[in-house]
This record gives sequence, C-alpha cells and structure tokens, in this order.
Amino acid sequence: MKGEMGMKRQPLLFAAAIVLAIGAVAGVEILTSSGPLCAAAAKMSYAEDVVPILKGRCVGCHQSGGDGLEKSGLDLSSYQGLMKGTKFGPMIIAGDPDSSNLMRLLDWRVDPKIRMPHGKKKLSTCDRDAIRTWIREGAKNN
Repeated sequence: MKGEMGMKRQPLLFAAAIVLAIGAVAGVEILTSSGPLCAAAAKMSYAEDVVPILKGRCVGCHQSGGDGLEKSGLDLSSYQGLMKGTKFGPMIIAGDPDSSNLMRLLDWRVDPKIRMPHGKKKLSTCDRDAIRTWIREGAKNN
C-alpha cells in the first residue's frame, strides 16, 4: 500500500513542477507566503533598479527641504548625494554591502530610533536585496 501511494504522488509532483516551469518561462508571478519572488537581474542598474526604490521610499525626506536631509545631511535625490554620504560619514562602501551604513539602516541592524525609512514599514526584502546587489557590484552610476 505504501509503495502504491508513492507511485501515485510522483505524477502529481511532476505535474506541479511542469506548472511552475511554464509559469516561470511565461513570466507569471509566483507567490510565496511572504509575497512575490524577487526578479533576478543580470546586472543591477542604479538608474533602473535603485532610483525607483529611493524615489518611492526615501527621497521624500532625503532631498532639499526634507527632514532627513536636514537631520543627517543625506541627499538621496542624486547619485552624487548618495555617494557623498551624511555629516556622520559615508553611506556606501562600494563592493561591501554588509559594511555599508545604508544597508545597516535599511536592514534595521541599528538602533530603532535611526532605522530607515524612519517611522515607516521596512523596505521589502526584494528592494533591500536589489540595493545590496548594486552595492556588491560596485555601486556604479549606471
């Protein structure tokens, strides 16, 4: 009986694998319990991958006239501003996301008072991983 059950499950597992493969090839978004899977880019682009995240979640405070710029000196409205860092030091160590202060703030590996975005929900794992990968690839203005 046990062997018979295993044989019946094999076609179901095979069918499930085919459905997932077809979905991946067709570009269908596959959901996990934590949300959509992150799309893997061949190379991360500052302009195409990082800027939209910063504009959507960070630039509102970290731009001219913003509270974040006033308090920290960090201007995220441009590549130059990001790379300049804050009045407390650099935000990016090109090639080393784990040592980059930006990732420490975004990953919430800092005091809760300075976690970013301040007073808001944590950036998604996909967004943080995109920024992390961009830093690992050299944090280029591409």
